[in-house]
Amino acid sequence: MSKKHPSGLPFLFFTEMWERFGYYLMIGIFQLYLTTSLEKGGLGMDRKDAADIYGTFIAFVFLTPFLGGLLADRILGYSKSIFIGGVLMGIGYLGLAIPGTTYFYYSLVLIVIGNGFFKPNISTLLGNLYNDEKYKHLKDSGYNIFYSGINIGAASCTFIAAFMRNKYGWSYAFATAGIGMFVGLIVYYIGLKNYKHADVLKPVQKEDMTLSKVFTTVFLPAIIVGLGAWFIPGNIFGSDSTDAFIFATIPIIIFYVGLYIKASIQDKRPIAALLTIMLVSVMFWAVFKQNGTALTTWAQFYTDRETPTFVKPTAEKLFLVEKVTNKLDSVEAFTDNFSLIKENGKAKKVWDKPVYFKNLQPSLIPPEKAEISLFNTELFQSINPLWVILLTPLVVSFFVFLKKKKAEPSTASKIAYGLLISSLSTLVMVGAVYYCDNGAIKASPWWLIGCYGVVTIGELFLSPMGLSLVSKLSPKRLTALMMGGWFLSTSIGNKLSGILATLWDGYENKANFFLVNFILLGIATAVMFLLLKWLNKILKENME
Repeated sequence: MSKKHPSGLPFLFFTEMWERFGYYLMIGIFQLYLTTSLEKGGLGMDRKDAADIYGTFIAFVFLTPFLGGLLADRILGYSKSIFIGGVLMGIGYLGLAIPGTTYFYYSLVLIVIGNGFFKPNISTLLGNLYNDEKYKHLKDSGYNIFYSGINIGAASCTFIAAFMRNKYGWSYAFATAGIGMFVGLIVYYIGLKNYKHADVLKPVQKEDMTLSKVFTTVFLPAIIVGLGAWFIPGNIFGSDSTDAFIFATIPIIIFYVGLYIKASIQDKRPIAALLTIMLVSVMFWAVFKQNGTALTTWAQFYTDRETPTFVKPTAEKLFLVEKVTNKLDSVEAFTDNFSLIKENGKAKKVWDKPVYFKNLQPSLIPPEKAEISLFNTELFQSINPLWVILLTPLVVSFFVFLKKKKAEPSTASKIAYGLLISSLSTLVMVGAVYYCDNGAIKASPWWLIGCYGVVTIGELFLSPMGLSLVSKLSPKRLTALMMGGWFLSTSIGNKLSGILATLWDGYENKANFFLVNFILLGIATAVMFLLLKWLNKILKENME
């Protein structure tokens, strides 16, 4: 890392790398664990229920930063919040290692709460290091470097996940995520002196709401409304969890709108700009976060995962492959590649052999009782972070080149282009569907690699720029709170991704599923470009 950056950057980089190692290890095998049969150590859920749980979990993971940011701003400070969050998350990952559902949901709650304390505050602390005039001009590149740390953790963890679950089982894989989290906390503690000066509580202004008022006007209504939506008979949005989440977010959204209404004249415009960015980014996360649901399903059942001969011995020694035998198998988990029929009131499978062979090209199907080696499905989730590691230096260099030419786009413009580029990734998957005749044959893994490559460019234009924009435009006393708002938009997008994923089985032509995603991102892109002149003006006013 460049010596031009603050000395705390490397420690925050590695802290976040290890924290994301744990999180993405867990989330990489999450749907697979939920949908794997009980006989094979999973929870035996069908994919629709698994997608609903996945979407709800990742939604709440990014909803709690609202609370974590508020408590850090007013009471705890950033370092205490980061330590509290890291410990809770580590315990939660270890709890997932206990088989069955008894501790499963309790562990998810700990992870959700822990992330709320950890996630917004480490990002805010990083931004504070760049508030010094000496570093201010390097803030965007600093966030890009920080973002690459996230992806080093995310890229490496799935290989460890595959190794641990193939060699030892699901429990050991989840436990490894917990160990990664605690390693991150140790790194943070070692580097504490390098960012202690940036851990400063903001003075409360007269227009700020007290914590008790925030609880009574935001959290209490959110809890009451959410529980009411959960227990009321019937569903409005498809499931109890979806109803509860959507209604619970309404008081929080009202709170952020209230921040704008009650803000001083000086703060109104930057807050309005941030709320606008948060709104359009929802659609990005709704599509991007399908990597753990729809794209995992595509990798698992529609993609050729057979291990090439030249890497097979190494992959097998590293336990990165799973073996599948061409024989009758009565304990396959539910998938869309075979159907269940009713016979004498009981469910019966139409396809009883391992489902991987259902749409495999006939020439590639092994003889009866022969065995083939397949790369673990979760390894495909390393493609996106590997692209991030590869492309981040290129994107940063590209912006440096444009800056020298005095043609670098503004942070808001980068976000707009990020939305546009991300929308094109969905068209790659439309091409994949048509190429493999709507799943009649296996698709080449290069389709997924290409899709992730395109969306990664969009991600690099949007996600670190969003963090940077929050740091630039937020009123100083509300920085962590507005960072929580950024994660709130991520949360809503995450839940929407889960809702969209539950519709997968309803699309006979899977190309239409990806076209819907294209339309949603296209609308967000159009809105962003229409507002770009206004956003750039506000950004210029607040950077002068």
